[in-house]
Amino acid sequence: MAYVDFLSVIHKSTKRDYLARVNAIPKAEAATKAKRFAYDYWDGSRDTGYGGYGYDGRWRKVADQMVAHYGLEAGMKVLDVGCGKGFLLYDLTEAVPGLEVTGIDISEYAIEHAKPEVKDRLQIAHAKELPFADDSFDFVFSINTLHNLYNYELDPALREMERVSKRHKYLCVESYRNEEEKVNLLYWQLTCEQFCTPEEWAWWFERTGYTGDHSFIYFE
Repeated sequence: MAYVDFLSVIHKSTKRDYLARVNAIPKAEAATKAKRFAYDYWDGSRDTGYGGYGYDGRWRKVADQMVAHYGLEAGMKVLDVGCGKGFLLYDLTEAVPGLEVTGIDISEYAIEHAKPEVKDRLQIAHAKELPFADDSFDFVFSINTLHNLYNYELDPALREMERVSKRHKYLCVESYRNEEEKVNLLYWQLTCEQFCTPEEWAWWFERTGYTGDHSFIYFE
């Protein structure tokens, strides 16, 4: 297991006004709308989610880093746990023609509005129960998804990532290192259920036997 940072290039490019976020509309109302993972979350107001999540190529940088780091080649099988609209999977296929990609997400809206080129490779499923056989994929990854699970879902989800991967695994989740970052996380997040320090995440990895790589998003 190693700390591998693929996401800072995207995460740190976004400016965030934490106070404005928490004061825009009642936080409980915003979170309730966001947790439906439907229009409000993906394409509605910025107060309840992405504020319009369209393809703009930003994930290609992440795709290129993943390809180089894990040596992804044509014919390899890749799974994205929490794929959303499939933008990163599409960029992976552009980076490596012939890569076999699959994505799962709980959001019917996201898959209905997925990138057309990969839409037929996406399906509705939950991270806690992946509908695939053991050792099905050469590379399994999950970005900004597992921190949205409750404890009783997170435990099996981490075990499932381990089960279906025969080689590489990677996940990125939100975390905090000090009180300022914790407050910023609380202000900004809409769907997070795991408010864990890096040490607590390490406990989860050890508990569940997760042996893949990881990184954290901090709200500095």
